[in-house]
Amino acid sequence: MNGKIRRVITGHDEQGRSVVLEDGYAPNVRHDASRPGYYLTQLWQTPTAPAPIDNGPDPTLGPVSLAPPPLGTVVRIIEFPPASLELRDVDAEAAKQAFAMFGGQDALTGHGGKKRHPFMHRTETIDYAIVLSGEITMLLDDSEVTLKAGDVLIQRGTNHAWTNRTSEPARVLFVLIDGKFDADIARHF
Repeated sequence: MNGKIRRVITGHDEQGRSVVLEDGYAPNVRHDASRPGYYLTQLWQTPTAPAPIDNGPDPTLGPVSLAPPPLGTVVRIIEFPPASLELRDVDAEAAKQAFAMFGGQDALTGHGGKKRHPFMHRTETIDYAIVLSGEITMLLDDSEVTLKAGDVLIQRGTNHAWTNRTSEPARVLFVLIDGKFDADIARHF
């Protein structure tokens, strides 16, 4: 695994017929040298809802953001190396630098019940996580759940982190949808 994901994009020709506009590797891949084996491949994003349906430019070519734009969505695949590789020498400052590659340093919470993981974070999003291959564990404040290939997790703005406790990489597809915290929940942050 190396972040190379084939992406096929359809659209319309001048006569309005459906066509393939692009077929190749997704061009926007983020890799942090301090996290060997970690790759974030941005597949698509929408700027708002309803999403524009046009043959416009590739919306993934700009900077990668942890969260989608307001009222928008993001689709990405993240390859998680075994935790023994990814977490060596990771402290709070290293976690901030790692999340800064996609503007997510402010999402880091640095806690999680018992300071469970340096990448504990929270976003105001609904996330659909679909495990494509391998096994991954989602850590919550005081609990965790392990997911295997084919499993789907719906993450609703919770404080969380991901860890791969196996010896093989894990590949997870994420769809992030902009959200808004309920006032009763938000006052606890």
